[in-house]
Amino acid sequence: MKVCFDTDLIVRYGGRGPRYTSYPTALQFNEDLTADDYRAHALASNESGVPLSLYVHIPFCHTLCYYCGCNKIITRNEDRVNRYMEMLYREIEMQSELFDKSRKIEQLHFGGGTPTYLDDGQLDALMAKLRGAFNFDESDEREFSIEVDPRTVDADGIRHLAKLGFNRLSLGIQDFDPVVQEAVNRIQTTEDVLNLVLAARDSGFESISFDLIYGLPHQTVASFDKTLELVIGMRPDRLAVYNYAHLPQRFKGQRMINDDDIPSPEVKLEILHRTIDSLCGAGYEYIGMDHFALPDDELVLARANGTLQRNFQGYSTHRECDLVALGVSAIGSIGNVFAQSSVTTMEYEVLIENGQLPIRKGIAVDDDDLLRADVIQALMCYDKLSFEEFGAQHNIDFATYFAEEIKRLQPLADDGLIELDQSGVNITQKGRLLLRSIAMVFDRYINQAQNDNRFSKAI
Repeated sequence: MKVCFDTDLIVRYGGRGPRYTSYPTALQFNEDLTADDYRAHALASNESGVPLSLYVHIPFCHTLCYYCGCNKIITRNEDRVNRYMEMLYREIEMQSELFDKSRKIEQLHFGGGTPTYLDDGQLDALMAKLRGAFNFDESDEREFSIEVDPRTVDADGIRHLAKLGFNRLSLGIQDFDPVVQEAVNRIQTTEDVLNLVLAARDSGFESISFDLIYGLPHQTVASFDKTLELVIGMRPDRLAVYNYAHLPQRFKGQRMINDDDIPSPEVKLEILHRTIDSLCGAGYEYIGMDHFALPDDELVLARANGTLQRNFQGYSTHRECDLVALGVSAIGSIGNVFAQSSVTTMEYEVLIENGQLPIRKGIAVDDDDLLRADVIQALMCYDKLSFEEFGAQHNIDFATYFAEEIKRLQPLADDGLIELDQSGVNITQKGRLLLRSIAMVFDRYINQAQNDNRFSKAI
């Protein structure tokens, strides 16, 4: 399905709201959920026998990218890195004891920070530790991905990642314009990136993804057009094009960015408009939110066969997996529980050194949460919802259970974001860019958090 860029609707509905990488969102996590609760849920989950997905957080970076709002540590202190890795190894041991070895690791994702901060030897040791602790699926069906800062690896490094079993690569590009790169302290040449892409293709990587950001200082419609031209020429399988949220009051690094250098809201919208037109014109399909993929990519196929999902890595496949999260601030999802580790390395390391799982907060979702989560997943992933099918699947009368929500959908239907009748909801081409605003109707917590600046803007 195509997307229609309606500036008026985007201005009216493009306010702040959750990205719905989980429901309930992380803002609802609390300390009522303890490490003991997590352990009990993890052990009980073995009865389901569902496969596992691993997320490993490597928080280190050599330099600060001024735009970044991630949980990261800027350091060149190897002792600090070595201590963290030692504690991470211990957490791997503790977590692996909770899950039956019959449950295979079908998905693996290294995120950061900068996972490629680690050198070849450190990556070798970490992968060996993980393989010794868990039962890895080594078949061609596996999805083992890693986020890569192009400044930290060369072609040999890419080949080494392939030998370790990674078959998916996410390259943090952001923008190819040298003026923009200097303004955000992330300088990398087009030639260097192209060499990495060619090395990845030669090494057998099945999927290459680029991350781009619009709204960075000094960006113009014309300059970003040039970046898009270069990107399309390299033909990555997927793209994530994120809206830069300038929140210097929350992220100290963003104070290095001059407010006057940030493009106006009107320019940002035009950049987004041109981005959508350029990528769709080049054969990419719009998945939703900020994700695009080529027609034969697994995200497109998963959307067609009903296995697409949103989780803490954005849009992904393998919907049936339990997610085991390792490392500082990492968020996992086991059965009906979300659990997050300590967000500071000091506390994370102290807890593990004392023999404790580093779980500090989370939430055990109730039946109503599960219903709403499935509604939101359907809208965010498939742009439609059949009241009858959903009701039969969950043994409810949808129109009765969600009567108030259906009333709140009517103004969105009047404005053309959705088509609404007694049979269900269909998101229109105009509404596809505003999925978050539509999904928010079913969020029972949203009134408590509305206009909360901890949320990013939908557009």
